[in-house]
Amino acid sequence: MKRFVTFEGIDGSGKSTISKLVYKQLKQERDVILTREPTNTWIGKQVQECIKTNTDPFVTAFTFIADRIDHCRRIQQWLDEGAIVLCDRYAESTYAYQGAQLEQKMPKSIYWLQDLSKDRILVPDRTFLFVIEPKESLARIQHRETLIPFERVSFLNKVHNNYLKLAKGPRFVTLDATQSKKTLVDLCCKDILS
Repeated sequence: MKRFVTFEGIDGSGKSTISKLVYKQLKQERDVILTREPTNTWIGKQVQECIKTNTDPFVTAFTFIADRIDHCRRIQQWLDEGAIVLCDRYAESTYAYQGAQLEQKMPKSIYWLQDLSKDRILVPDRTFLFVIEPKESLARIQHRETLIPFERVSFLNKVHNNYLKLAKGPRFVTLDATQSKKTLVDLCCKDILS
């Protein structure tokens, strides 16, 4: 059984919807926590402010990482109490998004971001990556009242490609985000409990 599970993907990929549905299904039989990043703490609120105001990408990256380090203390407590922890966005979001933001300012920005986090954050047992073409994902979220600066096709193409580069190794399961909600929830729940 996987105890710490993260849900990743570009905006509009459905990862938030599926993580909520997986939580709802698992909580019928298990002790499950659903959390997200950025968090709702004072640090997480600073992250949200950085995103809204299009703050310098270095500041945004450091703020995201600070929020995650703090978040990991709570995640570890939940794990120690025996819960399954589901997290909507985690480290790969920072590597994919801030990696894309920083690519013009710093060569190998993803490796630099990974190095900043090394030995400071928990490694998930499973990371589900919801893959969808950016044009399709943006069509899904056009009804949102306000789109954040990251929600542009050109930028999301870079993020999408970063995610595909990151999703290597046995921890990652890549899912076609255009499948039905039921199919995706069933796939995730079966994998988490196996």
